Amino acid sequence: MAGDALAGDLEPGDPVRGGENGPAPLRIRRYRWSDLDAVWSLHQMGLAQVGVVPGDGVYYDDDFPRITEVYLRAGGDFLVGEVPGAGLVAMGGLRRIDADTAEMCRLRVHPDHQRRGYGARITQELEDRARRLGYSTLRGDTTMRQVAALELYRKSGWRELRREVRGDNVVIYIEKQLNAVVSPLFSR
Repeated sequence: MAGDALAGDLEPGDPVRGGENGPAPLRIRRYRWSDLDAVWSLHQMGLAQVGVVPGDGVYYDDDFPRITEVYLRAGGDFLVGEVPGAGLVAMGGLRRIDADTAEMCRLRVHPDHQRRGYGARITQELEDRARRLGYSTLRGDTTMRQVAALELYRKSGWRELRREVRGDNVVIYIEKQLNAVVSPLFSR
């Protein structure tokens, strides 16, 4: 995928912050098989941080050994973010639902690297990638326990579709129209 900005390093002109006054630069690229252990670890840490556990009606992990099949070869994508010296610290996937709709899922940021804008960067890259893949709608879900994710989605213009109780969790289903025009008279 030479030339595809999502598959490689940051493009010229991308803001790169680092040093003492800001977070280290995040390099976003496409998932490769050698990332599996780090992606799996990041997934487990992210869910443990908010108390999501196997058997709770929300937890699932059957897609991890098949990321290439489920995401990359099926009309979606899976991105990872690396920080020099720290390794893989962020991730997120796009899974095809139908010709017009993809699901954004597996959005995670390592607990030691949160509150630095990495989740927003991965989210924006996935939204841009979904547009380039021809999707007009993104869907996703999160739980009430994932307060940072809820705030990120709200700030990014997602809207709530519905809520569902599963075990001890409240799952919030969300959506974003990728080609929607927002009037400049109204701020988000």
